[in-house]
Amino acid sequence: MAKTLLIEIGSEELPSKLIASVAPQFEAAITKGLAAAGLSAGEAHLFSTPRRLAVLVEDVAEKTPEAHETRRGPKVEAAFDADGNPTQAAIGFARSANTTPENLSKKEENGATYVFAEINKPAKDATAILPALIENVLAQLKWPKSQRWGDVDVMYGRPLRWIVALFGDELLNLTYGDVSSSKKTRGHRILGEEEVILDVPENYLKILEKNGVMPREKRAQTIRDQVEAIEKNQNVIVDMPAQTFEEVVDLCECPDALVGHFDEEFLSIPHEIICESMLSHQRYFPIYEKATASDDATAKGPLTTGFVVVSNGDSTYARDIVEGNERVVRARLDDAKFFFETDVQIPLESRTEQLQEVVFQEKLGSLLDKTERIEALAPLVVQEAAGTQEEAIKAARAARLAKADLVSQTVIEFTSQQGVMGGYFAAAQGEDAEVAQAISQQYMPRFANDALPQTLTGNAVAIADKLDTLTGMFAIGAPPTGSSDPFALRRGAIGIIRMLEVLDAVSLQDLIDASLDAYKNQGLTFDAEKVRAAIQDFFLTRLATMAKERGNSAEAIRAIENVRIIDPAAFFERVRILDEAEQKDPQLYEDLATAFSRAHNLVEKAAKDPTVSTTVDETLLAAQEKDLYEACKEAEDQVQVALSSQDFEKAFNTLAALRGPIDLFFENVMVMDKDLKLRANRLALLNRFLHLFDEVADLSVLAKKQ
Repeated sequence: MAKTLLIEIGSEELPSKLIASVAPQFEAAITKGLAAAGLSAGEAHLFSTPRRLAVLVEDVAEKTPEAHETRRGPKVEAAFDADGNPTQAAIGFARSANTTPENLSKKEENGATYVFAEINKPAKDATAILPALIENVLAQLKWPKSQRWGDVDVMYGRPLRWIVALFGDELLNLTYGDVSSSKKTRGHRILGEEEVILDVPENYLKILEKNGVMPREKRAQTIRDQVEAIEKNQNVIVDMPAQTFEEVVDLCECPDALVGHFDEEFLSIPHEIICESMLSHQRYFPIYEKATASDDATAKGPLTTGFVVVSNGDSTYARDIVEGNERVVRARLDDAKFFFETDVQIPLESRTEQLQEVVFQEKLGSLLDKTERIEALAPLVVQEAAGTQEEAIKAARAARLAKADLVSQTVIEFTSQQGVMGGYFAAAQGEDAEVAQAISQQYMPRFANDALPQTLTGNAVAIADKLDTLTGMFAIGAPPTGSSDPFALRRGAIGIIRMLEVLDAVSLQDLIDASLDAYKNQGLTFDAEKVRAAIQDFFLTRLATMAKERGNSAEAIRAIENVRIIDPAAFFERVRILDEAEQKDPQLYEDLATAFSRAHNLVEKAAKDPTVSTTVDETLLAAQEKDLYEACKEAEDQVQVALSSQDFEKAFNTLAALRGPIDLFFENVMVMDKDLKLRANRLALLNRFLHLFDEVADLSVLAKKQ
């Protein structure tokens, strides 16, 4: 027989972030606890609102199954002494099996006689197991923030107010803190009954909805439907970012989307701080006009004075609710307008000097120190990208002013608008439009699929900023760990890779060296070669991961990774071409890879031999040796020309053409000849063959694939 189990934990209103963190834990812990207790169960359903976390589990067994086990213990001679008395081994084994030595049986197995215990586990009633199981689950929940209240000695996200624990129609008696279980749940604070008796778990949702409490999925869909109706009726677009939407769903039990307005005068300040004030601070959704010159029906036009607030109250008082929220918005926007209008009057150049008082990182100096480093590095990006002198000057200017808005009151209040506000300040103060845009886009790309800065100047500042942080943290021995990356170096590296993939003429290694030199010039001491190699490895790991995500083979990625190519465009293009070449003619690349690997092994084994020279003596070459030598000399020039013009396909094809000469060489030449002079010359020839691949690919990886 089976019954439905309902557990509802009622409390003061939980913040949405706590619900998102703990609700899945709660469901998982209940189902795991049932399984561990031996109680079979059907599907579990999670319900959450600001005032409750609940799990309903179908078909929970009324009893655990009976169990019988025959457990083998020690050998008879170890269990009993010569007089037949039980030893400590027998006594301990019997105790572990909840029996006595006299009840142990003896049986022969595999030529030896052992003692055995018969263990019978009777069935247990679920009602005897469940209360302690639930209390244990509540005690084990991991809250991002939790509270104690009164004189209770337990923790929860907010003070508890009620507990419902029903197994079928039977009440499970349990206590957590100062609250004991009952059959009484509570409806919506305004729209429902203060206390509602639950008869059986199956009626739980029906009773809740009757008392103004919707399940989460229904709340989410209700909000979507209501907002869609507003958009249709007013011919507008409501901005509902996913994160804010999910928070709003967890802030109500019976949503009602209402439209409010703020004063038009506030549209004179940047829309970003208006929207952040509404979205982040108040969880309101801004309303935009539809873009008139776009075929995309979802394209946003200018911001309007309207906003959507999702109420959790009685819609009878909608007007009062809207007016209350409008007063809140007006107060917030009054502050924002004051901050912005005050800050825009203060020159960014003067704010830059204030950065001397702001620590960037304890060992890496102030934000002014950082500013001076990126001010020097950004023009180098422009130069390597073949930009103009004017663009280099603009990049230096944008870098100089980039961090100045961090000490403005607007950014202190609206921290996510750093950079964006600097762009507005720069434009208002007469800076070049491209400089202002570069300042506003300096933190792009902020996440995996974010847009890149729109100009070379903007990309130069963004690259310089991210790379300065990355090289500095590596220089002081503080790279990201598996669980910690406080300066978002991984995300920064991916952003640099994406930008340099477009600016394919820029050498990442040159930028790394220049950035490390800037730290040395500011007095930081570190092992440059060691740090340089660590940074290369860090970028190679990111490049390899990104190439894998693009569908390239692990072997092709490793072949390019092993030659330590870190320029993004070159890395991705070489991986792509190697993959395509191997697919077109797999036998050719298998043979060439095998030959490469064989040559590499021979040279590596002989590397410590002092008689091995790196210079080939042509007078000692036999026919097949000479053919390989001439083919290598010709390929050297062709590979260098191909690489200098970034024609990686030609470079790979040139190396592929060496398959014939190297195959004939190994078929007809004894490399490890007894004549040490001949041996050394042949190893030198193989070494020359191998060096052709140094800047192209490590084909031994393909040989290992076979």
